[in-house]
Amino acid sequence: MSVSGAGAEELLKTYGLKANDAILAEGKQNEIYEDLAKNFQVAYVAGGAAQNCARAAQYVLPAGSTAYLGAVGKDDLANQLRAANEKEGVISAYQVVEDKPTGACAVIITGHDRSLCTTLGAAESFSPKHLETPEIKKIVEEAKFYYLGGFFLTHGLESAKILAQHAADNKKPFTMNLSAPFIPQFFKSQVDEILPYVDILIGNESEAQAYADSHEWNTKDISEIALKLSASKKISTLPRLVVITQGPESTIVASTETGKATVYPVTPLPASAIVDTNGAGDAFAGAFLGARSIGKSIDEAVEAGHKLGQMCVGCAGPTFSWPKQQIL
Repeated sequence: MSVSGAGAEELLKTYGLKANDAILAEGKQNEIYEDLAKNFQVAYVAGGAAQNCARAAQYVLPAGSTAYLGAVGKDDLANQLRAANEKEGVISAYQVVEDKPTGACAVIITGHDRSLCTTLGAAESFSPKHLETPEIKKIVEEAKFYYLGGFFLTHGLESAKILAQHAADNKKPFTMNLSAPFIPQFFKSQVDEILPYVDILIGNESEAQAYADSHEWNTKDISEIALKLSASKKISTLPRLVVITQGPESTIVASTETGKATVYPVTPLPASAIVDTNGAGDAFAGAFLGARSIGKSIDEAVEAGHKLGQMCVGCAGPTFSWPKQQIL
């Protein structure tokens, strides 16, 4: 649920939120969802960071190429998610939790900044047993790439490790997104436990800095942080890529194969073309991974990510232009 314009700044103050931040709702912040629904003109857009990424990857791939695993309630929000996935060709592989509502994210837009306040709801009840069902097991075994949103580590480390170990055992790329600064800050042990399995790590400059700070690296040089992340302990035999986006500035890619950090400039957008920055990072990640999954070079994958990220910020919420535009 997204709100912009009149009252948005006041909402940030009322609920103790910061512009251009992402948090899990606590205390009074849990009241924001009912407040928005009752008192504001709200735009409802299918979301969930990892699901946004799946939909973005699907945008550059043939229909039915991506599947999303997660937990939802038995409610209208879950039906909205299924409808969005069906429209865009993503397979919905949900676990349905009978006694909890589908998770939701309040998005407060002020200028070109977005503040995300999430309640996990059914999402935090995802069970490793879901991975053992025949339909889901088939999806997992047939997948060629795996992607984990960092938010999942707040509640689903056991399931994440099952997927990560499967990927490592079968020499398939396992990707993780840091997702928000509070993940490496407050879930440091979970991040450090899963990171050795990660072949492609994606995040933005704030998340990378939060990781560096939590590990007392004493540097604010994003290229240096990316290189240190790429060289950290690894279980999988695949090379590691670390991809750090910096909004409209540039994207940095560090590789264990080259031992270098490459800077990719972003073609600037005029301010008038920016509608909503929510989901732009997910769009980049999805397009990047979609491109890599079909054998595109790192350069081509970064360019695809930039293009879809820019398309996303020109739309309301984490959505894309239809009919599809050529990205690759």
